[in-house]
Parts: sequence; structure tokens; C-alpha cells
Amino acid sequence: MTDSVPPVSDVDLFDDKVLVDPYPSYTALRDLGSVVRLPANGVYALTRYDVIRNALADWETFSSDGAIGFNPMVNEALAGTSLASDPPVHTRLRAALTANLSPRALRGLKGGIDAKADALVEELVGKGAFEAIDELARALPLEVVADLIGFTGDVRDNMLRWGQAAMQVIGPMNQRTAENFPIAGELYGWCSTVTAEDLAPGSVGRGIFEAEARGEIPAGSAGHIIHQYLGAGVDTTIAAIGNVVALFAGHPGQLALVRENPALAPAAFNEVLRYWSPIHVWGRRATRDVEIDGVLVPRGAKVAILLGAGNRDPRHYESPDEFLVERNPVDHLSFGYGPHGCAGQGLARLEGHAVIGALARRVDRLVAGPEVRVPGNITRSIEELPVLEVTPT
Repeated sequence: MTDSVPPVSDVDLFDDKVLVDPYPSYTALRDLGSVVRLPANGVYALTRYDVIRNALADWETFSSDGAIGFNPMVNEALAGTSLASDPPVHTRLRAALTANLSPRALRGLKGGIDAKADALVEELVGKGAFEAIDELARALPLEVVADLIGFTGDVRDNMLRWGQAAMQVIGPMNQRTAENFPIAGELYGWCSTVTAEDLAPGSVGRGIFEAEARGEIPAGSAGHIIHQYLGAGVDTTIAAIGNVVALFAGHPGQLALVRENPALAPAAFNEVLRYWSPIHVWGRRATRDVEIDGVLVPRGAKVAILLGAGNRDPRHYESPDEFLVERNPVDHLSFGYGPHGCAGQGLARLEGHAVIGALARRVDRLVAGPEVRVPGNITRSIEELPVLEVTPT
């Protein structure tokens, strides 16, 4: 029999302490149930792996249309993007977004990304100490995405602050969101006026405008697609690469395993993504009354998908709180799942694998100082990570 009253928790998903370290709260919520109502956020939170994966696959019940954000302003701003639409509109928009991110297209980028990562790591190792976030985690993705899309001039200079703001404003209307809306507005404004001529010849960005001119995507949607490359992809990849360095510094035996067997790099990146999900939470809206494990989620309810909670679910992963590069959790939830699975995950993997490979080749040991984290509404990332000592191989 369906229990119309789900378990309730006073956890606030966007509280500063929860955002900096959400894992104790995730454990408490999973223990309460697979669906928990959070009055502080006005949501029904999905906490366990199987329920999250099933919801991500069922776009007809758990809609993204006007629902991925936790305030109405951002949902209105994202209207017409593939992030915030459902099939069939989503299908057409996503095809244009992923045309240049297919495995075939990405094969041509692999060599260049590997070379950039290796040269960067070699330089940093040669210094003997470095700041891992600014000098590696941010440096590589910003360069890769700028070159890929064809960003030039002031746009390249604004990529980091624009990308960070685009993720912050997906949260509720708290201070972080309010402070970042003007910055995100700069990105929205630029994307609404950008033309093919603003982007480097031969770039993916130019190709998107050419697809629009051929009628392959709706008129006026090229800017939305370019917004997603920057708004949804840069900040999360930076978070993941920062996590790579911090986790290998904290688990030297795991770095040694990859050094001994470089083929473990993809498995290691999967484990980094599972262990510390770059994204806290993503929104959906229930389009009908739906029963989940005996609990009724009512039609119209705001649903919070807790990706990091699912990634640490002991019902799915053995010893989920251990970081083990040989685990190879190919089914982790950090890239989402189903029709809205991360369109840029292939590019993120190339960058992550390249960094892990370079570290395994060139580093015997990393000694890092304390990581500095600041609360982020959507992205959980390290703000500062001093590498105090690096021993080359």
C-alpha cells in the first residue's frame, strides 16, 4: 500500500556546511528512505542509486522542462535549451550539441589534449610545488574548451567567472544565486548576440551556426547551444580534475596502481567521479502522481536528484566510502543517465584521462596542503589546493 507521507528531514541541501561536505547528510537521507521530503527546500529528494537512475531514464515522469533549476528565474532563462527541455524538442537540440562530441569527432582531439596535459604536468613537476587548481585543474579545461568552440579575446578571459556563475544560479534564490545572476546575465547576453564571425574559423562554434543556417536546428538556437558548452561543461570538469589531484595526493597507493598499470586511467577517472561527484543536485518536476518504493510523489512536485548520494549507496557499491581505482564504476551517476546524460562527458573523459595519465607517468608522489572548499550551490569543487612537494618518477 502506498504511504502518502514520505519520511521528512530538516536537512537544507543548500546550507553552507552541507555544500562543503554533503556526505554525512547523504548517508542520513539514504537511511531514511529512497524518497525524502525536505521542507527547507520544498523538494522530494531522491537518495538511492536505483531510484535515481530510474528517474533519470524516465523523462516523461520526471520532466526537465522548466525544472532543472531551483528558482523560477533560471528556469525561465534556460527555456529553449536542451538542458531544460524534453523530447522531441530536446532530441533535436541535443543532436546539434553532440554532433561535435561524438566518439568519432573526439578521436581527432585526443592527441592534442594528451599533449597539452602532459606538457602542463611536466612543467608543474619541474617547479617542485604548485597550486593545483589555478595551474592545472582550471588551466587545461579553459584552454581546451576555448580552442574547441573558438572563443577569442574578452570571452576567453571571462570563461571561468561565466562558467562558475552559470552553475551557481541553478540553485535557490539565496545570496550566492543573487550575487551570480548579473555575471550569468553577461553570459546569457553574449550568447544571445554572438554570431559565427565572433568565433574562430574552423571551430565547433562556427559549425553550430552553419548547422542553424542549414535548418538542422531551430533558428536562434545556436547561441543556446554554445551557452551549454561553457555554462554546463567547464566548471564541472575543473572540479573533477581538482579532485583527481587531491585524491591521488591523499591516496598515494592508488596513484601507484595507475603508474604500474597506465591502462587503469579510465577506471581511475570513473572512481574519482563516483567518489566525489562534481554536481550536488539537479532538478526535475513530477508530471504525474508516481509511487517510488511505497511513497507517493505528487504531480507537480519539485524533485531533487542527489547524484552524490546515489554514488555512495552501499546497496549498489561495496565499500562505497573507499577510493579504489580498480573498482571502475562505469555506471556512476555523475554524468547523469538517460536522454539527459551529460552531452560533454566524452570531452571531460579525454581531459580527465589525459591528466591522470600524465600524473602517472611523471609523478611518484604528491604532498598536498589542506584543500580549501567554498560552498557552491550546484558544483562541489576545490577552490585552492597547494601541492607542497612533488617527487618526479
